[in-house]
Amino acid sequence: MGMARSAKQRALGQHFLTDTSALDRVFAVLDIDASDHVLEIGPGAGALTMRLGKEAGSVVAVEVDRNLATSLQARLPQVEVVCADALKADLAGLLDRAGERRRRVVGNLPYNIASPLLTRLFEAGAEDMHFMVQAEVARRLAAAPGSKTYGRLSVIAQWHCRIELLFELGPGSFSPPPKVRSAFVRLEPLPDRLACDAAALRRVVRTAFAKRRKTLANALESLPVDWSALRIDPKDRPENLSVADFVAIANGLPANVGRPS
Repeated sequence: MGMARSAKQRALGQHFLTDTSALDRVFAVLDIDASDHVLEIGPGAGALTMRLGKEAGSVVAVEVDRNLATSLQARLPQVEVVCADALKADLAGLLDRAGERRRRVVGNLPYNIASPLLTRLFEAGAEDMHFMVQAEVARRLAAAPGSKTYGRLSVIAQWHCRIELLFELGPGSFSPPPKVRSAFVRLEPLPDRLACDAAALRRVVRTAFAKRRKTLANALESLPVDWSALRIDPKDRPENLSVADFVAIANGLPANVGRPS
């Protein structure tokens, strides 16, 4: 979250949070103390990392740009900087270094990788996650059934977590300014998540929303769904189903369907 960027950083879609008042708001929301182990995704020039390093019990920062990672490690020796692509790094392993501390994740997610990265992080074992994302992504995360923004990401995210949109920021809070607004969101894993095979649910949701304007019967015609065993109208559209509905469909599939995919 910080400074001028190289051509490589621009290619990676990185926009660094440089507004001091916005950083203050972010840090206040996080409420970090010595009982926390923080995994930071995309620290950039380290504006937030520096504050995390002072207050948290331990911090691991994952930065894909080697120059930024090297600079960050030299300036903040109390932080462990891992130079890696967050889409490929062992995020669960990095969280496992927490020991007895709370496992927390924070990040300023590049707009072009936010969705796939969130999908990975849902399974990483954090106690809570806070992210700066494109405002459109934030609205999709929290969207209700029946809305235009409700889709695949909404269902998977809400199956895993309780989602809260905390505040939005304009382009001027970042360097360089993105062309869109951003939002800071909190995601808290649900302790009583509906039981379901994750791969099967992803298969159902992906297939359904690939044809969101079709009826469920048409959108899911490639899957062996027994509609007579479900309290779901096959003439309805995918965008109108609740998370529980998608879970029911996935749970009704034969054991060998949708795994892995």
